[in-house]
Amino acid sequence: MVFKTKEEEIAYELKRIRTQFAKCDVPAAYDVLKQEEVMLPMPDGVRLRTLIYLPNRAGPFPTVVVRTCYPKNEAVSRVLAEEYACRGFCYVIQYCRGTGGSEGVWEPNVNERSDGKCTIDWVCAQPFVGNVGCAGNSYLALTGWVIADIVPEQVKTMYLTHYGLFRYVSAYQDGMFRHDVLTAWAMENAGFPVSADYLESCAYRPQETVDEDLWGQRVDWYRDWVTSCDEDDDYWNTGLWGQFKEIPGRVKIPLYIGEGWYDHHLQSAIETYRNLSEESRRHSTFLIGAWDHNFNSALDDRTAENLENDNVLRCFRWLYDILVREEMPQPQIAAYIIGDDRWHYRREYEIPRQAYKRFYFSGRQQSGTYSLSENVGTNLGEVSYVYDPNNPVKTYGAESCLHSKELRGSLRQQKPGFRNDVISFISDPIEEPFTTAGAISATLEVSSDAEDTAFVVKIIEEMANGKAYHVRSSITTLGYRGHSKKRIPYRPGEKVSINIRMWDLTWKFQRGSRVRVDVTSSNFPEYSIHSNFPGGWAKIKNCKTARQTVYFGGNSSYIEFPLL
Repeated sequence: MVFKTKEEEIAYELKRIRTQFAKCDVPAAYDVLKQEEVMLPMPDGVRLRTLIYLPNRAGPFPTVVVRTCYPKNEAVSRVLAEEYACRGFCYVIQYCRGTGGSEGVWEPNVNERSDGKCTIDWVCAQPFVGNVGCAGNSYLALTGWVIADIVPEQVKTMYLTHYGLFRYVSAYQDGMFRHDVLTAWAMENAGFPVSADYLESCAYRPQETVDEDLWGQRVDWYRDWVTSCDEDDDYWNTGLWGQFKEIPGRVKIPLYIGEGWYDHHLQSAIETYRNLSEESRRHSTFLIGAWDHNFNSALDDRTAENLENDNVLRCFRWLYDILVREEMPQPQIAAYIIGDDRWHYRREYEIPRQAYKRFYFSGRQQSGTYSLSENVGTNLGEVSYVYDPNNPVKTYGAESCLHSKELRGSLRQQKPGFRNDVISFISDPIEEPFTTAGAISATLEVSSDAEDTAFVVKIIEEMANGKAYHVRSSITTLGYRGHSKKRIPYRPGEKVSINIRMWDLTWKFQRGSRVRVDVTSSNFPEYSIHSNFPGGWAKIKNCKTARQTVYFGGNSSYIEFPLL
């Protein structure tokens, strides 16, 4: 759902919370006894604004701790606190330093581990506090994750949605920066008002100086993001982000980890779950639904009876069962299958692979498109197009967008080959439906007249009724081909094999529909625009056009679907 103003969004959210709690099987049995506000001192003397809600009954109380950096959402936080307190909980809300009335300087991520540890220790020491749990979505989930391995014994669980601790995975795909996640977030959370145009900011060259040139002030942490292009850069593997990646393996408590197939933290959260300790996994749940970052359905104009995308009561029930009933949950992986409107349940995330389905790129069709075949083709061929960085293909349908809510999800797609630099390959109608689960990948044999450039693949299902929907898309570069962790050279005109790896997904392709693959070289603003020059993308000021060629026939270029 897209709102015109922040006020509309908050009003909708308040109504939704009240409506959901009205259905709760734990009745509101108490008044809110106290709404207390304290300025809690941290070890360095900085005081953080902390709100405490208590029920009108004798303690100790099961307690929920939430740490946030979003003061505009305070009305939502207070309504949740009231609903929990009316059901016997103590509810604690704290603002991160430099936000919402807390002292100190706002510097994202840096202080959350030390501030969170100090806060959780203080909460657990209060005489009215019993079993404790942490909860949060997005950055609020980060504040839970970063202390999950160092909490006191009193902390029994955490409910964390839409976040992962593998930051490079959220920031880059083979050297291409995710503007709609991190540039947008930086502009909204720079610590000062930014009035510059968002798309102009994303397209600005050199991106390294967009902060001073367009935003008005230097933002060092954003510069770190855009200049640390390699996965094995020290920035992502030492210090703060290196420490974050080590946390999952040390966690001992049960966790609820929630994600959406079209949330920009999805793949980072998957990597986080994969690295979770066995002790924690034995009692944890990992659930992935067909929604976006705000739990809105990502299925465009399609209806689904079993979407189950309301997070309000699911969170309450998880915390109630563990903190109040003191029940240890059983391990569970739950994945919603798009196209089948059902959930697939298992105990382990990884699925033993029995088979893959391949579609091979093949020759030109009369319609001007190209074909996909389940049989290896014998006729070799090629198709070329010109990619102009000053006229990028616009994102429409995306798995890793945050700011541009209207772009994310499994959206209806335009007709095949809707631009000269978009080459469409289409299969015959599918005779037997199949379900893919995991990471779809594309292997392409390509060349370019540039020293470096990008290639994008978008997977689409064209339904028998004529509608076409975005399934998955991803990007790679010649400089990071083979998912190299460092940039490697490319000689213009050289024919090379590249692999484009999608984020995980569970999707059922229907009988009678067609698989369509669009190949192009840009997907803006989900990803940065490749200048067609080699080197660090954020330092490059100029751009040029590039002639791109895709080769097909035999087994040179194909799409591979892992089957459920």
